Amino acid sequence: MRIPITTMLVATATALLLAGPTSAPAQMDTARVEIQAHGFSAPTLTVKAGTTVTWTNRDDDAHTVTSVASTFRSPGLDTGETFSYTFTRAGTFEYFCSLHPLMTGKVVVTPERSGS
Repeated sequence: MRIPITTMLVATATALLLAGPTSAPAQMDTARVEIQAHGFSAPTLTVKAGTTVTWTNRDDDAHTVTSVASTFRSPGLDTGETFSYTFTRAGTFEYFCSLHPLMTGKVVVTPERSGS
């Protein structure tokens, strides 16, 4: 027995509607740090695990974003260039500019979900 295509389409659409809404993909958290006047705009930044932090160089001089513990390291960033890193685990991540070591910052990463 052949089933008309329109009957199959209606049946499929009905099944999808009855299944209910699907969950939207999780939104990725993001944060930004500007590099300007030989400093980081957020000397201490607190984010949740899973957050991607993007540093943007707004200075005329090149800078880097280098983790003290060698967790991440950007190349030299010229004016307008960016570097991003996704923090996947909780902890405190100190960083500095390897070209100007007095430029320092810290990212404090909290667990993605609280225990409550």
